[in-house]
Amino acid sequence: MPTPKPPYPAQFRQQIVELVQAGRKPSELAKEFGCHATTILNWVRHAGLGASVVQNIPSDAAPLTAAERQELIELRRKLKQVQMERDILAKATAWFANNGAPTFTPSTR
Repeated sequence: MPTPKPPYPAQFRQQIVELVQAGRKPSELAKEFGCHATTILNWVRHAGLGASVVQNIPSDAAPLTAAERQELIELRRKLKQVQMERDILAKATAWFANNGAPTFTPSTR
């Protein structure tokens, strides 16, 4: 089992948070300093920074709001139902194609 990485020093974390405050993107800092962008976002949140810093966070890395999370749950439920209906219709179509009324085939005579 691999050994866990030691935590980043507090001074390093503070410097990264200050760079985010200065306008640098967490994804850029992650590439430059070799840590994950999510880790940087966590440090920013723990520092208690407000919405001014959140504007610099790319939308794909920002956490979902409660309304977005609820919408995602609802959409996944609807998708599951539509997929189930599609599967039922595909099976019914195959059954009717194989077991439907006999088709008229003219005699070869």
